[in-house]
Amino acid sequence: RGFLQVRMVVMLSRSLLRRSLARSFSTGKPEKIAMVGSGNFGSALTRILGQNALRHKEFDDEVRMYVYEEMVDGKKLTDIINTENENVKYLKGAKFTPNVVAVPDISEAVKGATMICFCLPHQFLKPIMPKIKESVAPGAKCLSAIKGIDFDDNGVVLISDLLRQGLNADCSVLMGANVANEMASDAFCETTIGYKIKENGDLFKLAFDCPSFKVGTVQDTVGVELCGALKNIVAIGAGFCDGLGYGGNTKAAIIRIGLKEMIKFCKTFYKGIDDDTFLESCGVADLITTCFGGRNRKCAEAYAKHGKSKSLEEIEAELLGGQKLQGTLTAKEVNHILKMKGLEHEFPFFTTVYKISYEDTPLSAITETPY
Repeated sequence: RGFLQVRMVVMLSRSLLRRSLARSFSTGKPEKIAMVGSGNFGSALTRILGQNALRHKEFDDEVRMYVYEEMVDGKKLTDIINTENENVKYLKGAKFTPNVVAVPDISEAVKGATMICFCLPHQFLKPIMPKIKESVAPGAKCLSAIKGIDFDDNGVVLISDLLRQGLNADCSVLMGANVANEMASDAFCETTIGYKIKENGDLFKLAFDCPSFKVGTVQDTVGVELCGALKNIVAIGAGFCDGLGYGGNTKAAIIRIGLKEMIKFCKTFYKGIDDDTFLESCGVADLITTCFGGRNRKCAEAYAKHGKSKSLEEIEAELLGGQKLQGTLTAKEVNHILKMKGLEHEFPFFTTVYKISYEDTPLSAITETPY
């Protein structure tokens, strides 16, 4: 009899737990997902969202993706995506599921959305935020996969904070060792979602996690976001080394020096960042993959090979096909903050990358500067 009572208690506890988990993912109606951004990484993420929307009952089947309209071979890019289920300009060869719908009007793209993901160059974000706020569902949740930072008169401004304030919404952050072209072939990788509200972090994990894209979660949006932005500065330095013909030993040294300054920058400007965050996919893993692949390293290598005879803007236009460099812009924004605070001397690596990129400092300074 006692055994039966214990068993009934266990079964009831399990039932209550299942109901609790179900409530944490659903308020009755399916969550409606929208992606703002359709570049290389944004398209790779949207492929996964489209697949998972069909896989999980918690989500509405349709996933809308905001696409800045362009003409490709005489056709509108949105028409190509919606008929061929492929972003032929920014993620060629990778197919979307048919439930992904490309929309050129931002208001229509996010209309009624309860989960809005952002993956676009952050300089394009502010002009479209008023229309987004008017169109999304009340109580909508956000996730930023934007790798950059902003600044104001007081110093660092995180992109997730711009979204929280501009949309009056909770915002999680996704960063990780995720080269989009590898994701497009469903090669295994990991990513990190930083959250403030656990239920929202779990919901975004459900939306993105799949066998080839494993999602870890941490309650540290600031650490996750800063890692994703700052590692691009390090990748520029790694690309300079490649362009100068240096070997693996030198690049390893640059990565170590860069990681040290990333951690120091995080700790200087924010309190409460978890040291373990730097060991997640958003930290050391993303830093490594970005310093060996990706657009920032690639363009910095070309810049060094040409001996700075071509500007980074020219190289960006030649090599990236409409995509934007992130590392050089972040280096400029970080340098502005360091100058404002009188801290350039405390961050010699970040300062050197900036000066090589935008001033007359020679490329050789990448290894000659005392770090």
